[in-house]
Parts: sequence; C-alpha cells; structure tokens
Amino acid sequence: MYEWLKALHVISIIAWMAGLLYLPRLYVYHCQATVGSEHSETLKVMERRLLHAIMNPAMLSSWIFGLWTAFELDAWDQGWFHAKLAMVAALTVLHMMMGSYRKAFEADANTRSERFYRMFNEAPTLLMIAIVIFVIVKPF
Repeated sequence: MYEWLKALHVISIIAWMAGLLYLPRLYVYHCQATVGSEHSETLKVMERRLLHAIMNPAMLSSWIFGLWTAFELDAWDQGWFHAKLAMVAALTVLHMMMGSYRKAFEADANTRSERFYRMFNEAPTLLMIAIVIFVIVKPF
C-alpha cells in the first residue's frame, strides 16, 4: 500500500507545483493586458480553471496522500518531517494568496505590479527545493 500512496502523493505534488508555478506567470501576463479586453477576459477563464480544476484538487490530494503516507511511515517524530510539513503549510498559504489575487483580477481590481508577480513566482520554487532536500537528505 505504501508504494501506491507514495506514487499518488508524488503525482498530486507534480500537478500542484505545476499550477503554483504557472498561475503567477498568468498574473504577469494579466498585468500586461488591458482591463476589459478579450485577452484579459481569456486570462480570467484560464486562471479560474487552473485554480479550481487543477490546483485545488491537487493540493487536497497532496495533503491527503502525504498525511496518509506519513502515517504509514510513522514519520511524526522525525525532524525532517516537521520541517517538510511547515514548508507544505507555507505552500498552502501561497496557494490561498494566489486565490485571492485571482479574485482581484476577476473583479478588475488588481493593484499589484507585474514585478510583484514575477518575484512572487519564485516563492513556490524555493519552498519546493527545501521540501525535496528535507525528504531526500533528511538532514535532521
């Protein structure tokens, strides 16, 4: 059972990370679009579908399969797991922030710059690097 859980967890993470890396890029493009234009409206649809159809289910399944795997491994008393869990919680916060940014774009009320979203796009990558190191290297 463990191998199946791990596979499903990794598949979920790949889908979630793809969304976490792509959605801020869409926001960069959206900043460049004229409010009310066809391009802006197309980006709204893309952002909503990405968040609701891919990212939300992938985040949920990442948590479910990840916690289930942790129970199978009995990882609760291991330091690397606590660090990983903190980083995954941070990814979840970023996910929620992206959802609020999408709502602002949906309402044509975005106040953040293209540069902000370019910089914001780096946060999931940095967290992913830390998570992979904690899981593979298990430094503590």
